[in-house]
Amino acid sequence: MDRTERFYKIEQLLIARRIVPVDDFLDELGISLATFKRDLDYLRDRLNMPIEWDREARGYRYSADRTDSFSLPGLWFNASEVHALLMMQQLLANLGPGLLSTHVAPLQTRLKALLGSGDHDPQEVERRFRLVHAARRVLPLRCFETLATATLKRQQLSIVHYNRQTGIEQTRTISPQQLLFYRDNWYVDAWCHLRLGIRSFAIDAIRTAELLDAPAREVAPEELKAHFENGYGIFSGDQVNWARLHFSAERARWVASEQWHPEQRTGFDADGSYWLEIPYADDRELLMDILKHGAAVEVLSPESLRTRVRLALEATLAKYSQQ
Repeated sequence: MDRTERFYKIEQLLIARRIVPVDDFLDELGISLATFKRDLDYLRDRLNMPIEWDREARGYRYSADRTDSFSLPGLWFNASEVHALLMMQQLLANLGPGLLSTHVAPLQTRLKALLGSGDHDPQEVERRFRLVHAARRVLPLRCFETLATATLKRQQLSIVHYNRQTGIEQTRTISPQQLLFYRDNWYVDAWCHLRLGIRSFAIDAIRTAELLDAPAREVAPEELKAHFENGYGIFSGDQVNWARLHFSAERARWVASEQWHPEQRTGFDADGSYWLEIPYADDRELLMDILKHGAAVEVLSPESLRTRVRLALEATLAKYSQQ
């Protein structure tokens, strides 16, 4: 962590533990004793942080006359915290009428106060930070509420699901296991009683959902985790293949900092190009992510995935070759 983060962590430790031994600071901060002493001197001398050594307790603490209003100036949030706060703020702003209506205003006020931490004006924060959601689909709220109820109450559901690939609607009975927010869209992971297996359904593609009296079939958490985390993206399964992709040196400057899968394997070649190996069970989402890189990526293996990419590119080129 950088020095600013260390300062914030020191303050947190002093507030949470009252008395903090030196060794605890070193373990939590991951720094040497010399670095800690420099940080301590800076906090005391430059930021007037009221820290003192307690000889009897053999640890550091805030002085007895510390004012409750003291806080480190200029410290703010890290990237994940900013994203969480802005996301909550945006969700509350777009919230329609419902059970939470009377509670929204106080929450929004509190969020604005949090965003204004560190001597920053909350209006300026809202103006200077933006969250852009790509490819978000409109969600039928009536279905979402029914799905959420069934998931929490552990009941089966009868749904009418629209298959975008075939253009066909089909009635299915499912036992919902969990709701998933993925790439700005909601999905329900469920046991499908028609296919006798675990499936994932986009909630915006569910036309109707009806609660059934039958209890939901339970899927063990470890089985659910293995099914969806072994493969790539939202389309998962048990039969896992490994794809090896090769990116140009220019495109590597972007892709090398991305995580496509938690189990991915990566490396650079001598010319600066970049290779990426990822597991997948269903190639539909992987295919879309490969194609968006155009000529800057080549599928090296397996041959079946190379063929799928080649056919997709040939079909695309044919549209532009017609006279």
